[in-house]
Amino acid sequence: MRSMTILTEAELRQIVKLDLDAVACVENAFRALATQKVAMPPILRLDIPEHRGEVDVKTAYVPGIDGFAIKISPGFFDNPKLGLPSTNGLMVLLSATTGLTEALLLDNGYLTDVRTAAAGAVAAKHLAREDAAVAAIFGAGMQAKLQLEALKLVRPIKQARMWARDPARAERTAGELRELLGIEVRAEPDAAKAAADADVIVTTTPATEPLIHAGFVSAGQHITAMGSDAEHKNEIALAIIRMADLYVADSAAQTRRLGELHHAIDAGLVTADAGVTELGQIVAGLKPGRRSASDITLADLTGTGVQDTAIATLARDRARAVGAGTILES
Repeated sequence: MRSMTILTEAELRQIVKLDLDAVACVENAFRALATQKVAMPPILRLDIPEHRGEVDVKTAYVPGIDGFAIKISPGFFDNPKLGLPSTNGLMVLLSATTGLTEALLLDNGYLTDVRTAAAGAVAAKHLAREDAAVAAIFGAGMQAKLQLEALKLVRPIKQARMWARDPARAERTAGELRELLGIEVRAEPDAAKAAADADVIVTTTPATEPLIHAGFVSAGQHITAMGSDAEHKNEIALAIIRMADLYVADSAAQTRRLGELHHAIDAGLVTADAGVTELGQIVAGLKPGRRSASDITLADLTGTGVQDTAIATLARDRARAVGAGTILES
């Protein structure tokens, strides 16, 4: 007799929150990527350009974790015009011992949202100044909201500015975040003013041309670029990669292929074989993070399969602990 647990988005929202436990879960995934023989194949990608659609499939096996996730993650960026969310998807968790399906996580992208926001918090924890109090968030969708929420878990953020191509949406999101977080959050229609003197800048958009230009950036700032998870996407001006005191990738292999880094490589500003510090190496203490308060640091986060395996196994373990989900016997 075999059994599989099915968990709906509503059930997953009850048992997995964006909190310090989720941040620690993703932080440990980065540590494993740097210290263990993780099997993480390249992302499988499908583009549907006529509908501004893309589908990524990610997975990873981490020694010591008894399950591995396969995630299907669509992003259709015209969906808001139809009253639908831009992102969706599900995860399948399989046994790392037998390959049998253990859980079907019908999260509609919720777990991806949580683990992506948690990754931003991990980057800020290790790269932003400890006294970082002002954030600039580029984008006004779900990930923009969650990135600010996650950032507030690890840094004493007191004020935030939001920029988006749709100023009305930025105003709405800023209002929601003021109420949720109890801090000053305002929409800023001028991108340069949004970034000016912010301690942390986070970009969360599907932009194909840079939003953050070299003139926007000053000493002491940390930038987390979340949106460039495909070859055609680009949020950060190439010059910033050169001017940064420390560039950090979630996965060097991925950012050389589809992150902000690959644009700099294509332009000849960085050699393809240049050494790259990975976030997991900093987490594990193998390489230093921020060295001084005046450093400019840049985290290029493209999303890794280890994050998905980590959050999926966390969800399964919590579901077991509280008896959540529907169990199917076969």
